[in-house]
Amino acid sequence: MFNVPIESIPVLIGFAKREQVALTVVGPEAPLADGIVDAFRDAGLRIFGPTKAAAQLESSKDFAKAFMLRHGIPTAAYASFTEASAAHAYVDRQGAPIVVKADGLAAGKGVFVAMQLADAHAAIDRLLPADNRSAKIVIEEFLEGEEASFIAMVDGKNVLPLATSQDHKRLLDDDLGPNTGGMGAYSPAPIIAPQLHARIMREIIQPTVAGMEQDGVPYSGFLYAGVMIRGNEVKVLEFNCRLGDPEAQPILLRLKSDLLSLIDRGAAGTLHEVKAEWDRRTALGIVLAAHGYPDAPRTGDAIHELPKPEDDFHIFHSGTALHDKQLVTSGGRVLCVTALGDSVRMARWRAYQLAEQIRFDGRQMRRDIGNRAIASGAAQSARPAP
Repeated sequence: MFNVPIESIPVLIGFAKREQVALTVVGPEAPLADGIVDAFRDAGLRIFGPTKAAAQLESSKDFAKAFMLRHGIPTAAYASFTEASAAHAYVDRQGAPIVVKADGLAAGKGVFVAMQLADAHAAIDRLLPADNRSAKIVIEEFLEGEEASFIAMVDGKNVLPLATSQDHKRLLDDDLGPNTGGMGAYSPAPIIAPQLHARIMREIIQPTVAGMEQDGVPYSGFLYAGVMIRGNEVKVLEFNCRLGDPEAQPILLRLKSDLLSLIDRGAAGTLHEVKAEWDRRTALGIVLAAHGYPDAPRTGDAIHELPKPEDDFHIFHSGTALHDKQLVTSGGRVLCVTALGDSVRMARWRAYQLAEQIRFDGRQMRRDIGNRAIASGAAQSARPAP
């Protein structure tokens, strides 16, 4: 096992060359924004992910919104600001509810859904401080409906859609509390029936890939579209340039195809020659977060009673470390306990049964992951897309 600092692109290039790494896959968003794909390719190394220019779909909300407007991709109305006074005036004109977003990367914590004007003004002051002249924000209309995550693999031209999923962004039950990187997810998403799946591909994913190529920045890598669905209307909330977390955990637990083979095809530009195979069961993941998350997560708390993985569940590590052979917390979202079941109810029951066994001081865990899927699934007669 090697401990390589992921923030140092030169060190990663040296490691890949020394160990003769055949293919690198980028997970975090920060290295993509820093140009790791460009640097690896310049060094003659194979890597799967978007270039720095293409990764602006995630690293700049302003870039993404302008791109969608230019290419007719449905999204919320917006305006961008670098001056707080202009942003405050805009919010006063538009009224609440309204959404305020940091333009750049914010680890899933730069979005403020303001139900009252005072909250919107507070978000502006937080994201556009007087001592930071380079900061930028995007203010969007508030969209109502049900959120879902649509992730695809892209090789520059061809698209391979992955299983659908739904995330829970808020820290607390009933979607209360601050936004986080995600507190749990399930796959498939009951709201995305086959007809809607085809529409998202036709109106969002394929125009995005074609538009990036048209703009001279062909896109390769994982493309994540967070969408808001209301009736027959679907709009893009955000793009990510990677597998979403915690959506990736239930998606990967359901994947029956060899992931490396799919990624190899993506890097080779031959995704049109393959198809992903999925477990028909539902997968559901529950995030166990550290004390103080998301604002000031505490680290170093000992983790106890960790179950051993079995065929129908897996525990994904995120913010963990070994100190003197003791597993401890080392980040905000510590673990994602993910289980398979013949229904959402069964997957949910299994995941919570396992999550309740795991102990560490200050553990935070939502207890309503899957409730929305159960309600949504019961209200629909069509089977969701994979």
